[in-house]
Amino acid sequence: MTAILEARDVTMRFGGLVANERVSLSVRPGEIFAVIGPNGAGKTTLFNAITGIYEPTEGEVLFEGRPIRREWGMSDRVKGLAVGLVSAAVAVLALNASALWQGAIVDRYVYGEAFPWGEALDSVPRTLRESGFWLTWFAAAVGFAVARLGFGAIWKAQRRTPDLVARAGVARTFQNIRLFGEMNLVENVLVGMDQHFRSGYWSCLLRPPGFWRERERMRRRAFDLLKFVDLADNAADAARSLPYGHQRRLEIARALATRPRLILLDEPAAGMNPAESADLMKLIRRIRESGVTVVLIEHDMKVVMGISDRIAVLQYGRKIAEGTPDEIRNDPVCIAAYLGTEDLG
Repeated sequence: MTAILEARDVTMRFGGLVANERVSLSVRPGEIFAVIGPNGAGKTTLFNAITGIYEPTEGEVLFEGRPIRREWGMSDRVKGLAVGLVSAAVAVLALNASALWQGAIVDRYVYGEAFPWGEALDSVPRTLRESGFWLTWFAAAVGFAVARLGFGAIWKAQRRTPDLVARAGVARTFQNIRLFGEMNLVENVLVGMDQHFRSGYWSCLLRPPGFWRERERMRRRAFDLLKFVDLADNAADAARSLPYGHQRRLEIARALATRPRLILLDEPAAGMNPAESADLMKLIRRIRESGVTVVLIEHDMKVVMGISDRIAVLQYGRKIAEGTPDEIRNDPVCIAAYLGTEDLG
């Protein structure tokens, strides 16, 4: 069975700091996979590398057997060529600005008479020829090369961005809750549906019947997701008015609104009391039952051991163990590094 998510020797370096060192994971479709480890072990950095916030220094991330990358297409070639040509023209004009001004404006302007635009434009090629053939072409070549290389560098930096990863079918939540506090719950969930809206600029401006039908359909879908996370009764409330545990659930609903096949949850039980954690475990199981694979980072070992199919343990940016909850619970290396002797049943 092809892994839905595979990280191959992912390394993340920030100057002299190595946050992840050759971390490899393979997550199967339909399982709940947990990543645990002490604070500073590199867990969130790994999530950031997977979801396109960071580009791995080394290694690669595969989703459903393929890397998530924006391919260099014909439109990119055309854009790159256009940027290069425009920059070449600007470089030539800048090099000969004084001569062009003199020949096209100063020498042609007669006070009180209409400006001879035709003669001025005709003087441009002659001025460029007289200014030096090789120097002009050298400026054009430099302008083209610099712009083309710059366009390529910007494009490369945009090859694997969070929006592209989300469109491929990977969603996530964050360690620190990131909601729109003044918006109600339905509006927060609708934000996650942005990529699925078909209405474009003109539809939003003119608002034909199709716009209203789609808007109503999306609102019903948002309400269904709030029901799924048990927040339908608060649908009209502002997000900031929710208790902490409910805000976590709302963030999960917003992530599910992107229609993912894989969801990454970064410490979803953080700050929850035991009752809320138990409810969260039920929610995560429902997410898996709906067909979405789950990868989570969590410090609450009762949650991790209670719902995970497999667990990977990170320490100092390295993976030191991987296995089932029973295997991790009884691994001396994991006990010494992180778990301790607390009852994990």
